[in-house]
Amino acid sequence: MRVGLITPRPDHPLLAETAALLVDAGHQVLVRDPSTTETTDARSGAPASGPRASESRASGPPASGPPASGPQADVYLLKARTPRALALARELERRGARVVNSAGATALLQDRTEMADVARRAGLPFATTRTFAALADFAAGPPPAGPVVVKSRHSRKDDVVARVDTPRDLRELAARHPHEPVVVQEFAPNDGWDEKLWAVGRHVFAAHRRSELAHGDLDAPPPLPDRTDLVRRVGEVFGLQVYGVDVISTKDGTPLIVDINAFPGIRGQAGAPEALASLALGTDAAPLTLPACRS
Repeated sequence: MRVGLITPRPDHPLLAETAALLVDAGHQVLVRDPSTTETTDARSGAPASGPRASESRASGPPASGPPASGPQADVYLLKARTPRALALARELERRGARVVNSAGATALLQDRTEMADVARRAGLPFATTRTFAALADFAAGPPPAGPVVVKSRHSRKDDVVARVDTPRDLRELAARHPHEPVVVQEFAPNDGWDEKLWAVGRHVFAAHRRSELAHGDLDAPPPLPDRTDLVRRVGEVFGLQVYGVDVISTKDGTPLIVDINAFPGIRGQAGAPEALASLALGTDAAPLTLPACRS
């Protein structure tokens, strides 16, 4: 089977371990860098070759898709969210390829306003979210009655995520990012620990992480509750197969979803690479295991 990785970072631990599992099991893994549209073989690092694997560096506008004669993997894992990556994924889907996650689902989760609207219409316990065209617009209005969380509307690397407790905090944040489109969520009192939940197909992983919005020292995290049903419901609503759900437990223990991510890193979770390899192969019922001869 041929598995394509759409990513500029095939050395990412999750992808690298998944690729190793697939190659050891006799499958071919092709790496497609969306910034260059060049395809390489994951085993050798050399340009892919062969009658179905010949592909040169593409020219033309960034949104151009793969050449009509280029390779077609059996499935592509979309571990990138740039406009180039999404355009490539859409073109592959148009040509009948299976892409995990779909370009549409990945793009939707980059817009936190749309994410919140879809989640709340589906009855998911998602934080109430207001949208402002610019952070300066929010700062110019009435001061919030209590602490709020301000996030960039468009999810991306190094976006704005900040807790605002006072009018001064808000003024300072707006001075740094006056034109940033933002969403605003009321800060829900909690124990300072985020529940990081990840799904790879039918497999769910979980861990506590100290919230980047927490202040001061924290008590030890409580035992993780079983959020399997909630995580799977998120996947159904958004049409996701590999995704992360960030949850906080409010004072009464009720879960509150504060963010959803397409194809997160899932670092340090035993079994995640095996689950991803199995998902790519369509054998999601049981994670792929290493050959007995591998050391």
